[in-house]
Amino acid sequence: MNRTNFIFPELETDRLRLAVLTLDDAAAVFEHFSDENVTRFMDIEPCRTIEEANEVIQFHIDDTGTRWGIFNKADGQLIGTCGFHCWVQGEKSRAEIGFDLAVAHWGRGFMREALQPVLAFGFNRMGLDLIEATVEQGNERSIGLLKRFQFEREIELRDGLIYYCLHREGWR
Repeated sequence: MNRTNFIFPELETDRLRLAVLTLDDAAAVFEHFSDENVTRFMDIEPCRTIEEANEVIQFHIDDTGTRWGIFNKADGQLIGTCGFHCWVQGEKSRAEIGFDLAVAHWGRGFMREALQPVLAFGFNRMGLDLIEATVEQGNERSIGLLKRFQFEREIELRDGLIYYCLHREGWR
């Protein structure tokens, strides 16, 4: 399986449509990532311009994984993003997962609903053996979400981040 010809499809759940972000989504991405509450635990500053939103999207287009926009089926609005980056293929295929959600949608189960098909896609279609995640120590919501999906915490902290992993064998 080669990333250059790998197709990342649209995914759906009962309430959500996950579509790969494109530069056409720049205005929605700008609005989403201009909220400092969304970017607080991310390694990016809040977007100040549409050009910065384009850079965020382009980063994921150029990366070895993908970033889906999470769209609420009820109104078609972008409410978050999630996806894989740093996809390493080979004998032990792995990728890092990342996710974010608009504050207005916190605590309503949207990210749990979005990650279910994304994780399944990673293991079943991308052939991942391991999915990794890094979380800042104060990001209790993300830590709780990873625990719900049976991610295991690595003991050592690095660069102030907590490292988690989910092995194919641990996936339910």
